[in-house]
Amino acid sequence: MSDLTKNVKPLDDFNWDEFENGTPAGVNKEELDKAYDETLNKVADHQVVEGTVISVDKKEVVVNIGYKSDGIIPASEFRYNPDLKIGDKVEVYVESAEDKKGQLILSHKKARLSKSWDKVNEALEADAIIQGFIKCRTKGGMIVDVFGIEAFLPGSQIDVHPIRDYDQFVGKTMEFKVVKINQEFRNVVVSHKALIEQELEAQKKEIIGRLEKGQILEGTVKNITSYGVFVDLGGVDGLIHITDLSWGRVDDPHKVVELDQKINVVILDFDDEKRRIALGLKQLTPHPWDALDQELKVGDHVKGKVVVIADYGAFVEIQPGVEGLIHVSEMSWSQHLRSAQEFLKVGEEVEAVILTLDRDERKMSLGIKQLREDPWEAIENKYPLGSKHTAKVRNFTNFGVFVELEEGVDGLIHISDLSWTKKVKHPSEFTQVGAQIDVIVLDIDKENRRLSLGHKQLEENPWDVFEEKYTVGSIHEGKISEMLEKGAVVSLEENVEGFATPKHLVKEDGSQAQAGEVLPFKVIEFNKDSKRIILSHSRTFEDPAREEKKAAAKKARAPKKDDAPKIENVAASTTLGDIDALAQLKAQLEGESKKK
Repeated sequence: MSDLTKNVKPLDDFNWDEFENGTPAGVNKEELDKAYDETLNKVADHQVVEGTVISVDKKEVVVNIGYKSDGIIPASEFRYNPDLKIGDKVEVYVESAEDKKGQLILSHKKARLSKSWDKVNEALEADAIIQGFIKCRTKGGMIVDVFGIEAFLPGSQIDVHPIRDYDQFVGKTMEFKVVKINQEFRNVVVSHKALIEQELEAQKKEIIGRLEKGQILEGTVKNITSYGVFVDLGGVDGLIHITDLSWGRVDDPHKVVELDQKINVVILDFDDEKRRIALGLKQLTPHPWDALDQELKVGDHVKGKVVVIADYGAFVEIQPGVEGLIHVSEMSWSQHLRSAQEFLKVGEEVEAVILTLDRDERKMSLGIKQLREDPWEAIENKYPLGSKHTAKVRNFTNFGVFVELEEGVDGLIHISDLSWTKKVKHPSEFTQVGAQIDVIVLDIDKENRRLSLGHKQLEENPWDVFEEKYTVGSIHEGKISEMLEKGAVVSLEENVEGFATPKHLVKEDGSQAQAGEVLPFKVIEFNKDSKRIILSHSRTFEDPAREEKKAAAKKARAPKKDDAPKIENVAASTTLGDIDALAQLKAQLEGESKKK
């Protein structure tokens, strides 16, 4: 060995640094790097490339894209493909050619999404049919896997018929059309119904082309709404309006037909352009009015059930499809405006009298008040003039009170017939609605169905007594109950009232009397016919003072006994001087009288 080393001579140009770095001796490193790079694929970030699977395990899949290093992708991104094996070609998305550690970062999921969005957009533009896998149901529809994208399938777009069980479609692969894409939110909406509609469109044209009014067809109940029933006629839908389901009244179409039920219908009308078809079900049976008893006539009694109530009256069904109207005015003999709901209710069985019957117009009016005797037929016997009764106050007017003696018998108490003594400005001051009041019949107007009634006439006229008590000049104590612009109302005994003007309300100290004061009043006017008493407080102290002054003046004018003219009983005639003295005395007395 020692001999061998002696024969080996070191190379002068050997580069030990290149040897340690792994570069072959005598080769330029830059040229070597360039040659190596030319053997690799050129990869840019954020692009989709094809790679080869070189390793598969439960956690990771290693993919070679011909770059300096292989990419490692989580096995969960290949969950959709359980048959993945080494050597399979897959598309991957280059997230980064080299991270901080020089590692190639790939994503198969993003590659699928990127390609999927391209495919989805192409399908929308080309109106193409695509395959999709229904993964699960969600609110309002289903979630469909299309090219790896979760698309939404609305419930209304699954089929042309309403779907009541979405679960039957979960796990199925079906054909769809892309109908809407929201690029901003990456939302895709697909439809299976659109494919069916294309097939049905040709059928609809053919079916509508054969339709004729009056034609009877078989159909299937497709949908039931509050306003009617949709029927599938074999690719085209028609509507039976709720009023065409039965000759009788229908409040709920579910009571007449059921979903998926096979029924015969008649074509009532159709619109070629709008593809609207009006159908009828009741028209397949005879009209109930045609089967109405021919012996039925006005005045007959019938029985039926109340089916509809309005304010103006109630509709009574006497047999299915045959109804009569009881107007509210035919429910009671009373003339008071009332609502039909006060007399009847829906579902109630009633007996009524036929008032009018028009078979041609298929109309009938009924009445129930006619089952009872009209109280006005014998009104004079039950409520004769002068008879006394108790009535119920119904309402007021400015001129009186309307009362009801019994249902259908009303009367009026005029405001002037409420009280002998109290001046009633409005009936509400005297009584109230709903109260009982005693009355006496004053007059009967049978033609207009009105009674004239009185209340005060139940008592004797107190003004006959007042006439003797409240004589002019008499003085009575009274209380000022109300102050008015033109004077005051004064309450006297026996609930009678008098009136005093402002000048008669001045008190002895010069002040004006006020409401609530109790003062003496002098009667200065009494009118029995108009029931008026005029009073004065001022005259209670002014008149005595005036009389006292008058008496004093009279006393001052009276001559003394010594000054009295002496008249001698002379047989001879009076002298001229005596006549002049008498004339002066007479003139003096007349002058004083005028001054008074």
